Amino acid sequence: VQLQASGGGLVQPGESLELSCTASGSIFSVNSMGWYRQAPGKQRELVAGIGSGGNTNYADSVKGRFSISRDNTKKTSYLQMLSLKPEDTAVYYCKANIYGMDYWGKGTLVTVSS
Repeated sequence: VQLQASGGGLVQPGESLELSCTASGSIFSVNSMGWYRQAPGKQRELVAGIGSGGNTNYADSVKGRFSISRDNTKKTSYLQMLSLKPEDTAVYYCKANIYGMDYWGKGTLVTVSS
């Protein structure tokens, strides 16, 4: 099983970005999926999560700005990020729970700077 994340980059404050994460391998289905981030000098934190049924949860700092979704047929999760702030700058990691095990993708860097 592998998770491939993409979509990071450099944007200005107030701009938008969308990250995607696709699971590949001998997988029939994916349970929960989520996005985490780690800023320099800080611990990794949960940004958003989505269950197999579509229920979602968000960190307080991103509520109303970020939206997580998933496409089960593509085994892909998406993180739409609006109104980005400099404090959103971090390496973003996706995670998926597959058959009871957690898998992590390599991080993708999001930099918000003018």
